[in-house]
Amino acid sequence: MLFSHLTCQMPKQLTIRQLLLLAFLLAGLLPAMMVSFLSFYQARSALKKEISQDMQTHAQAIANDVARTLTERMHNVQTWSQLELMQELQIGDVDKRLSNFLLELKQNYGETYSDIDVINLNHQIIASSNPQRVGSKATKPTLWFEATINHSPISLSVIHQDSLGISHEIISQQSQEPVGYLVAYFNWKVMHTLLANAVTPPSAAAVLDQNHKLIVQTPNWNKVKNSHEMGVSSLLPADGVLPQWQVQLQKAHSIAVAPVHRLGYVFLALLLATLLLAAIIVKPIASAITRPLEALRQFVQKAKPAPDVEAPSGGPPEVRALSEAFETMLHDLDNSQQQLTRAAKLAVVGEMAAAMSHEVRTPLGILRSSANLLQREPKLSKEGHEVVGFILSETERLNSLVSSLIDAARPRPPNFKPVDIAALTSQIIAMLRPQAQAKNINIKLTAPQTSIEADSGQMTQVLMNLLQNAVQILPQNGQIEVHITPHRQQVQINVDDNGPGIPTENQQHIFEPFFTQRAGGVGLGLAVVRQIIQAHHGSISYAASHLGGARFTILLPLTQTSV
Repeated sequence: MLFSHLTCQMPKQLTIRQLLLLAFLLAGLLPAMMVSFLSFYQARSALKKEISQDMQTHAQAIANDVARTLTERMHNVQTWSQLELMQELQIGDVDKRLSNFLLELKQNYGETYSDIDVINLNHQIIASSNPQRVGSKATKPTLWFEATINHSPISLSVIHQDSLGISHEIISQQSQEPVGYLVAYFNWKVMHTLLANAVTPPSAAAVLDQNHKLIVQTPNWNKVKNSHEMGVSSLLPADGVLPQWQVQLQKAHSIAVAPVHRLGYVFLALLLATLLLAAIIVKPIASAITRPLEALRQFVQKAKPAPDVEAPSGGPPEVRALSEAFETMLHDLDNSQQQLTRAAKLAVVGEMAAAMSHEVRTPLGILRSSANLLQREPKLSKEGHEVVGFILSETERLNSLVSSLIDAARPRPPNFKPVDIAALTSQIIAMLRPQAQAKNINIKLTAPQTSIEADSGQMTQVLMNLLQNAVQILPQNGQIEVHITPHRQQVQINVDDNGPGIPTENQQHIFEPFFTQRAGGVGLGLAVVRQIIQAHHGSISYAASHLGGARFTILLPLTQTSV
């Protein structure tokens, strides 16, 4: 309604280009903007959800790494405490084998452990990775929590000076009673490094115990946490070894939603590109419509295009349809003009035929009768017989000419009856066989039995004319082929020969009266043929034959009631 109202209010001077621009803005750009905004909103929501899921996955990966690291350390202590070498504790590690083993363990694990001690039940350090600690009294640590590894309890002390004590009892192989403890001091800086490597600033991560107390965190945790950035949390795997600790991951909002901002910039750029593209393509689109219309106007103004000029074919479908309609109209006008020209020629032929039928046929009849009497004269010489023969043949030719003129000028309406066109063609070929054999011309007929509604006499005249023309124009050893092909509602008759054919410049004139290429021809045969075919509601056309000569194609309806 808005577009209709605006259109009604527009001044009539608006051009097609201006109308197209306005229509594009109202009908195209506004919906495109709405779709763009809706798409951006949906994409923004989906992207935020994807970012949150990605952060959750990242937090879960950090939680798994924390749990794996601590569990491995506890497994180490539990495994080492059961080694046979730990029994050296009972003899005071007099040969220092146990201390050397502990030192080697510490060195193999790099910075993972700060110290590894073997302590007896009196809290005296019997062996250590640090020789200076051997013989000293071990400080009793404060228990943090206990865990179970392979059904064996392990104690973890409170973190002190970035060191987590992990201890496990050493059981005597003889008495199966505890004789001491293996204590490995896990370097807690390893956990700080693990978190620092897991995130990149300005993101931050921390591990909290079941009471939400910080256990370990990245250096920028407090700063990022207090900035109310985007955050997620993930519990450590519930495998029964560690308490219900959780890993919290905080990410700077500007970094987290950066893909959303980039998406917004992309949509904005697309919208601006759409505006720019609209400004660029409106003019060519308008020209694509107005140019064919202008060409069509010029084409129509000429009223009759030159034979080698085609109607403009560009533009939208409606413009192309209009162009085709104008082209069809002009061609119809051209055909009507040609028909009027032929009608004028035939009118002249009619006047000539009317005069000749009275003025020529009477003396021709006298000449033919006199020649017949002379031919029966017994004393007539050989030369006389030859002259009389010439008189008879020429009078017959003149009589045939007069008949052709009368047929062309005053055609009678066809008398439609069922006709077997294949049998009729075979009879005509049989009548022309002597003429064809005189020049050793082969006439081949391919035709199934086909019945049509036609005037038998007129169809005989049509086929006789076409075949006789072919026989007369062909040289020795020529070839003629006649193919009759029935279709659903019509029959097609092709007459082909291997003669010289018809030059391209003469093909459009072959059905005109008095046009002929044959010496001694009148030029009315094909004009009469076309007249008869059109009276039968059919068509005849010429084309080059596959034999190298001419092909005449006749299309006739099977029944006249279907026309």
